[in-house]
Amino acid sequence: MGMLFGTDGVRGVANKDLTVELAYNLGQAGAYVLTSELNSSPKVLVGMDTRISGDMLKSALVAGLCSVGADAVYLGVVPTPAVAYLVRKYKADAGVVISASHNSYEFNGIKFFNNEGYKLPDEIEDRIESIILNNSEEISLPIGDKLGREIAVETAVDDYVEYIKSTVDGDFKTLKIALDCANGAAFKAAPKALRELGAEVFVLNERPDGININKNCGSTHMEELKEFVKKTGADAGLAFDGDADRVLAVDEEGNVVDGDQIMAILGLDLKKKGKLSKDTIVATVMSNLGLDMMAKKENINILKTKVGDRYVLECMLENGYVLGGEQSGHIIFLQHNTTGDGLLTGVQLLNVLKSSGKKLSELASVMQVLPQVLRNAKVKNEKKNSYLDDEVVSDMCKKLEEEFKGEGRVLVRASGTEPLIRVMIEGKDQEYITKKAEELAKVIEERLG
Repeated sequence: MGMLFGTDGVRGVANKDLTVELAYNLGQAGAYVLTSELNSSPKVLVGMDTRISGDMLKSALVAGLCSVGADAVYLGVVPTPAVAYLVRKYKADAGVVISASHNSYEFNGIKFFNNEGYKLPDEIEDRIESIILNNSEEISLPIGDKLGREIAVETAVDDYVEYIKSTVDGDFKTLKIALDCANGAAFKAAPKALRELGAEVFVLNERPDGININKNCGSTHMEELKEFVKKTGADAGLAFDGDADRVLAVDEEGNVVDGDQIMAILGLDLKKKGKLSKDTIVATVMSNLGLDMMAKKENINILKTKVGDRYVLECMLENGYVLGGEQSGHIIFLQHNTTGDGLLTGVQLLNVLKSSGKKLSELASVMQVLPQVLRNAKVKNEKKNSYLDDEVVSDMCKKLEEEFKGEGRVLVRASGTEPLIRVMIEGKDQEYITKKAEELAKVIEERLG
């Protein structure tokens, strides 16, 4: 990764790290790289979440797009995966999303999709970055009638919802569903889709004000939804993150059903229908050992990539797999969309719930979740990728792994978006692994902070 792009686009505190100037430059360089070989005027879709900084960054980004002759087609507030889908539906040349996903409101981000709705490979991001930082290519700026325009589209949410509905047969009549929209990009699309599918819908956090996105709500804060599901007597709850490319569920008893469990439920359903390509699910190194145990029992293969849905997607595309994702709720259904899609995942899960006649708690019980403890160690950003070079940290990790003897594991990795090193320890004894995770995180902070 370069200096601007992280694991999921360019991200930082709006007006500090992610400035208006940078947004303009990203629009200009991104449009140039993605559309320079076209003879006609290129068309680039722009969507965003509900952050207060979205308007400011959108204006700068659109100016950059138009300055190289691209028409900026503004979709308004839509989920990130809606942009990926609509790039294909509208036959656009690229798409851009202004969002910082699950981060708090002061952050924002910019990420690109190509004309097929895929996130950009590293080499394309590197080329965009090199133009911005090193002036590696000269961008010729058109004048007169060759300049781009901003064009607003009013039907983006409707078009996306229609597509989501088309991915299932039948309806959700008789289902009672609770939603937590995180005051983010799903606040219109998710309730609309489920109501039109016939479900009785109860909604939390669907009133964004620019600063309440992800605030004690959504897929990173499940407490309110867990209580809401029990209070409303819902069959299930769905919690989205700020840009709605991920979802976590809550069963009828108020228990969280995470991304690993969702993949287990959907993978088994696809296998039963003969639609799970090569009987394989692609997960990441963060996935719970319980997923491996379920897969072994059910004759399903689990392939593991490094953390990041982009790496899951790369593995799926290279090998022809159709289902993959992360414990955090980024699930990719390649037969339907080109990126993690929270609403699509939620609808697919509810479709299994309805067609099976089982309760969500029963569906989720196909996988035993082993205790897993996550701790963050705050470190200097320039040191976050050098933790393996530290002998003390390395020795602690090795000793723990030897101690577990295959019944647990230690995973230490640098955050792709923040100055943090994430420590994950998995094992059978919750109290013990919590103690060890906190000890390891403390040592990392002392040595690299």
